[in-house]
Amino acid sequence: MTDPSLPSSMSRGLDSFGLIALVGGALAMGISPIFVRFAAADGVPAFASAFWRVALALPLLYAWALAEERKAGAGPKPTMNKAIFLAGLLFAGDLLCWHIAILNTSVANATFFGTTTPIWVVLTAWLVFRQTIPRTVPFGILLCLLGGVALIGRSMELDANHVKGDLLGVGTAIFFSLYFFAVQEARKVSGAARSTFGLSLVTAPILALTAWLHGDAFMPQSSSGYAALLAMAFVSHAGGQGLLAIALGRLPTVFTSFVIFIEAIAAALLAWLVLGEPLVAVQALGGALILLGIYVARPREVTP
Repeated sequence: MTDPSLPSSMSRGLDSFGLIALVGGALAMGISPIFVRFAAADGVPAFASAFWRVALALPLLYAWALAEERKAGAGPKPTMNKAIFLAGLLFAGDLLCWHIAILNTSVANATFFGTTTPIWVVLTAWLVFRQTIPRTVPFGILLCLLGGVALIGRSMELDANHVKGDLLGVGTAIFFSLYFFAVQEARKVSGAARSTFGLSLVTAPILALTAWLHGDAFMPQSSSGYAALLAMAFVSHAGGQGLLAIALGRLPTVFTSFVIFIEAIAAALLAWLVLGEPLVAVQALGGALILLGIYVARPREVTP
């Protein structure tokens, strides 16, 4: 593969290419809410747009997988194995919990509870896989969570009627945390593109069925809607999830889960630049705390 999987360990160094892939993936995923808004404004609700996000990316991911394997001098790898199948189920659960959470609580609440992903990754790594967690990691997560509160906290709502949605926001984080481990396992035998293509084959029909049962309209009303769906598929899914899969083959799983915090910063900046949403000083402080937390939690060795 062009980015061979490395052994899973918290002692793995801070691979520079993996870090670039992680940041790039965060930026690509962070812009997805803007595409979702554009698609919704053109008549394609959230569940249907989630389906198109995955389905429209399949041809590009398949072409990338073939090119990746050809460059590595290997024949096509199997598209499906247990780890890839599980990753597809978990990613579907992540997206469904996220979209249902948004319908039952505020976007700010769903976003914040979704950013607890690294907590569940650490607990899984420690309790299930018996990994040693450096002391700097919990401190880094705490700084990032404080930054998340500053970044989106002013829009959060404490309401007993939102408990269901808030819990689904936590469910989003749990599904996404388990997704990290499934993709990392898949990366031991498949490249980033083949893994992302395979899991997308599992996720797409689940999202299609959910959108159909929910009564969502599937087709946009104008060219701008089609453009939003294509951008969501190529940038946020093929780009975002593909780059995340690359990072999971080169960086520790726990540190890679911090992508969720980088994504929150990217989403806030893009909402300010593209949608004109205000960005106040406390949000800038939140972004700075998140970056500090990521720096504190980073692996100490650096590899080229």
